[in-house]
Amino acid sequence: MIVTAIISGLVLGGTYALVAMGLTLQYGISRIMNLAYGETIIIAAFCAYLLVSQLGINPVLGLIIILPGAFAFGYLVYGLMMQPLVKRSAKSGTLEVDSILATFGLLFVLQGVMLVVFGSNYTSYSYLNFGVQIFGATIGANRLLAFVLAVVIGAALYLALTRTRWGTAIRAVAVAPQSAPLVGIDVNRTARFAFALGATLAASGGVMISMYQTFTASMGVIFTMKALVVVIMGGLGNLMGALVAGLLLGLVETLVATYVDPGLTLAATYAIFLAVLLWRPSGLFGKAAS
Repeated sequence: MIVTAIISGLVLGGTYALVAMGLTLQYGISRIMNLAYGETIIIAAFCAYLLVSQLGINPVLGLIIILPGAFAFGYLVYGLMMQPLVKRSAKSGTLEVDSILATFGLLFVLQGVMLVVFGSNYTSYSYLNFGVQIFGATIGANRLLAFVLAVVIGAALYLALTRTRWGTAIRAVAVAPQSAPLVGIDVNRTARFAFALGATLAASGGVMISMYQTFTASMGVIFTMKALVVVIMGGLGNLMGALVAGLLLGLVETLVATYVDPGLTLAATYAIFLAVLLWRPSGLFGKAAS
């Protein structure tokens, strides 16, 4: 039973890690705390549901349709909503506060539209809904596929950010946004691209979550908070930290649900969050304060 719990925890944690990487990009590079991040996840989950139920397109192929749409959505939101705040904050220095308020409003707009279109009932679809034996444990094939996709996408992102020229530019903006223009980097363009890329990662996580979980139009805030917990645990802007913290959170939730009480999983999540904020505010993998 312990093997099943560990594997299930790693599978869940892989999705958390992928989702948190997107929020890390948006906040670490764009300096925008996007409280509507979870709504992007749920929108993608509903899009996957529509593709499967209405057009018979499986969710893996659906990624080819959903991810470009998510990138365009993030690019548009930044241009129409965030860019004016960025320009105004150049003098006032209130970008983080303004972005929290703006995306808080966007959260309710997107949630309201989804409630009107899809209702408030739980939604799911059947895809690869059979068990696979791994080390004597039976794990759903849809969960395993979601984990593999999360690993592939997360690894591709990490390699792109650490091995390519545009990845270097993104990291330069994250580390020194004031100095980046001195070497010819367009900070605003890079931040907008990073915000859109974060929305794309959120959408990929939403598609994977839809493969094996039920979801509703009002669940976005839960995923936003879990992504934020992982980001804080891993250290702001630390992609590898987000990966490890996501896996750790998935393990904790699964072990608590299996051996303690399923009703305490959310409490365990926020207990870890508070502990990290109190004793290691820079994150488990960030630089400790001197």
